[in-house]
Amino acid sequence: MQAPFKYMFSRSTLITIIICHILLQVCVCGLSQTIDHPNVILIMTDDQGYGDLGVTGNPHVQTPVIDQLARESVRFNNFYVSPVCAPTRSSLMTGRYSLRTGIRDTYNGGAIMASSEVTIAEMLKQANYNTGVFGKWHLGDNYPSRPTDQGFDESVIHLAGGMGQVGDFTTYFQRDSSYFDPVLWHNNQQQSYKGYCSDIFTDEAINFIKINATSPFFCYLAFNAPHTPLQVPDEYYDLYKDIDPASGFDGDDRPFAGMTEKDKEDARKVYAMVTNIDQNLGKLMQALDELQITKETIVIFMTDNGPQQTRYVAGMRGRKGNVYQGGIRVPFYLKYPAAFNELQDIQTTAAHIDILPTIAELCNVEVPNQRQIDGESLVPLMQGKRVKWEERAIFFYWSRRYPERYNNMSLHKGQFKLVAKTDYDAPIEEFELFDLKADPYEQHNIVATRREIAKDLKHIMDSTYAELITSENLLRQPRITIGRPQENPVILNRNDAGGQRAIWAQEEIYGKWNVNIEKGHYDIRFKFIEPVIGGGRMYLEANTLVVQKENRKDTGDIIEMHNVFLPAMDCDIIPFYAVDRKNIFPFWMEMKKVN
Repeated sequence: MQAPFKYMFSRSTLITIIICHILLQVCVCGLSQTIDHPNVILIMTDDQGYGDLGVTGNPHVQTPVIDQLARESVRFNNFYVSPVCAPTRSSLMTGRYSLRTGIRDTYNGGAIMASSEVTIAEMLKQANYNTGVFGKWHLGDNYPSRPTDQGFDESVIHLAGGMGQVGDFTTYFQRDSSYFDPVLWHNNQQQSYKGYCSDIFTDEAINFIKINATSPFFCYLAFNAPHTPLQVPDEYYDLYKDIDPASGFDGDDRPFAGMTEKDKEDARKVYAMVTNIDQNLGKLMQALDELQITKETIVIFMTDNGPQQTRYVAGMRGRKGNVYQGGIRVPFYLKYPAAFNELQDIQTTAAHIDILPTIAELCNVEVPNQRQIDGESLVPLMQGKRVKWEERAIFFYWSRRYPERYNNMSLHKGQFKLVAKTDYDAPIEEFELFDLKADPYEQHNIVATRREIAKDLKHIMDSTYAELITSENLLRQPRITIGRPQENPVILNRNDAGGQRAIWAQEEIYGKWNVNIEKGHYDIRFKFIEPVIGGGRMYLEANTLVVQKENRKDTGDIIEMHNVFLPAMDCDIIPFYAVDRKNIFPFWMEMKKVN
C-alpha cells in the first residue's frame, strides 16, 4: 500500500521545499511591487530628425546603441511632435496641447509654462517617485516655472532654448566653445562643469539613477544636441570629416536636392553629435544592467522635431518649424522588458500628448484631474487591443509669437492630413489634402478630388484652433515672480523678453518682461551686450511707475540702481538706456529684493 502523499518526502526535502516556496513568494512580491511602479527614463534629443539614425535608413550616421534599442522596443512608426522644441516639451510634460499650457513660442516671452500645469514628474510623486531632469528644460527659467517648481527633485540644466543662445547667459559669451566646460544650473544655482555637454548630462543622469536604483525614479534626459551651435569633440567629428552626406541614397530615400557645402558640413557635425549621444546612451544602458534594473525600467527614446538643416530625412517633405512630415514625424521607441519583451511595430498615429497618460497607466498612477488631457494612453495598442480613438484628429501648428489662422497648420485624422499654408480667409481650394497611406511623402494634393473630406477636416481644424487660442494660460500669460524667497535675486533673460518680434541680441530694440512684483525695495543691475557710454539716462518703467537715473560716467557693461521701491503689481517691466538718441535694451536684468 502506497504511503499518504504527505509522507513521501524526507524531512530534509520538505525543509528545502518550504524554503524554496518562501523565497519564491518573496521574489514574486518583490517583482509585483517593482512592476507596479517601474522606473522611467525618458530620453529626448534636440533637432535630431527622423532620418538621423541608422535604423531609419541613414547609411552614414553610426548609432548602434539606439538601433539596438529600436530592435528591442515597441516602435511607433507614425509618431508626431510639434514643429519646434518648447511646444513639444510642454505637451510631453503635460499631455496637453502646448497652447493650453501658456507655451506659444520658443522665445519672445512665449516659452514659459504656467505653474498650474501638472508635469509627469508631479504626477509620479503620487507614488513617491524620485525625479530628475538633465539637459534642456525650455519651459521657464525663473520661479515658479523651473523644473524644481514643477516636480523635479534633481535638476542639472542649461537655460532657455539652447546653450550659447542669448537666454542662456552663462554660456552665451563662450561663443564657439559654449558646449565645453559650461556653467550650468544645478538645482537653481550656477555650477561649473568640465567636459562636453552631452557627456555631462549623461553622467549626471547615471549618478541620479545609481543613487535612486532601489526606489522608483523618473529620469528625464533631454540632450541639447544636436541643436546649434554645432559643436562636438574632434574625435567624433573625425569619424565623418571625409563623408559626402548627400551620397548613397536612391529613389525616395534621397535627401532634398541642392545640399550646399555648408549643409554637408553641418550634416557631418550633426552626425558626430548624434554618435556621441549614442555612445552616452550605451553607458546608460550598461549602468542599468550593472544595477540589475533593466527589466523593471521603461526606456523611451524620441526627438523633439525635425532637423533644422537640409539633410536626409527619409524622403519626407519639410524640416523643423514645418507641419509637413519632415518637421513633425519623429522616431519613438519604448522598451519595457517586464511587460513587452518582443519587438512590435505599431502604425496607429500617436503623438507627444500621449506620453503622460501612457506613463500614468504603466506606472499605476492617476492622470492629473480638473484639466483637459488631450492625449490617450498607448498601452492598449501595445497590448494588441483595438482602440476607439484610432480615427481621432490631432492638430499641429507653428508660427512666431502667436498661432496665426491657416498659417502653417495641419490636422491629421486617420490616413488623411489637411495642411493650411494660406490666408486667414482662404477657400478650401487653397488648402492641401494628402492621403498619407497612399502618399506618405506628401507629393500629391488631392483637395480637388476629395473636397468633402477636406471640408470636414477644416471644420475640425477651425474648432480646435478657436478653442486653443482662448486657453486661459494663453490669454493670461504666465508671469515671472519677482521678490519671493524661492528666487532672490531674479535674473530676467532675453529668451523671456517680449516686445518687438524676434527680439534676440539686438541693442536698439523695444523689450519688456511680463512679471508679478512683490512689494519692496530692490537693488537692480542692468547688463548690456557692449559697454555703454556715460551721459545717458537709465529708465525703468512698471505700470504707472517710472524711475530714472543719470549715468554720469562710463560704467562698462553694467548700470546699477539701488533701493528702488516697487509696489506689489502685475505689470510689464520695461528697462532701457537712453543715450545719443538711442534706446538700448539690456541683455539681462537682475532684481534683488533687499527689504
